[in-house]
Amino acid sequence: MTRIGNHFFDIGYMDSLASDDSVLHRLDPRAKLITTLVFIALVVSFEKYEFSALIPFVIFPVIQISVGGLPAGYLVRKVLLVSPFAILIGIFNPLLDHEIRFYIGAIPISGGWLSFLSILTRFVLTVLSVLILIATTGFNDVCASLEKLGVPRPFVVQLMFLYRYLFVLTVETTRMVRAVSLRSFGSSGIGVKTFASMTGHLLLRTLDRAQRIHLAMLSRGFDGHIAILRSMRFGWREIAYIFGWSFLFFLFRWYNIPNIAGTFVTGFFS
Repeated sequence: MTRIGNHFFDIGYMDSLASDDSVLHRLDPRAKLITTLVFIALVVSFEKYEFSALIPFVIFPVIQISVGGLPAGYLVRKVLLVSPFAILIGIFNPLLDHEIRFYIGAIPISGGWLSFLSILTRFVLTVLSVLILIATTGFNDVCASLEKLGVPRPFVVQLMFLYRYLFVLTVETTRMVRAVSLRSFGSSGIGVKTFASMTGHLLLRTLDRAQRIHLAMLSRGFDGHIAILRSMRFGWREIAYIFGWSFLFFLFRWYNIPNIAGTFVTGFFS
């Protein structure tokens, strides 16, 4: 548990990645947000048995990571950390759906395994696209873009506070776990009574810390407006970025490129 702050909640590193200077970083945050939302909407719109049609969508995160100079290993580790949620959602599909959809050689592939792979693929693509958006834009800029696009300000401010208070919760949790570990001479076992007491104290400490942060923000003139360092300028590059990627996404959505390529290759060599 002492690794919580270092390995699971090190989301502050995403903001440091957003301060880099690349072609992707310099784009208007609204363009990147709109493109990511289109990508997510089309990826999740596939039927539960669609798997091969999702493969071309991998181009988007791969190119984004390459152009933005992002650490691919770090992003993949973040996806793997939350992947158990997707696995739990689809792990029982192979047990419930036994209908054979196709064969790979002599190996039958049931609909359950196909839907399970489809869930995992869509999960990885959508989560990775969101991580790339934050890593190339910054969460404050994402929230400011939401406000510029017409999302109600109270919702945007609450979203920003939720993100920021995760750091507060992480710091307090790490301190408490470290204190318990030192007082128990490194014993790894924490009883139910101790855990319940820690949870109550954690709630009180985070509430007190949140109140102090709020007062500090008010004393510095916070009025609910999200201030960002980079000015937003929507030009021809942003328009080309949105329409170029959106055209490609819709092409992948309505045409199964792997099936078309497989049919062409099979027909060419037959």
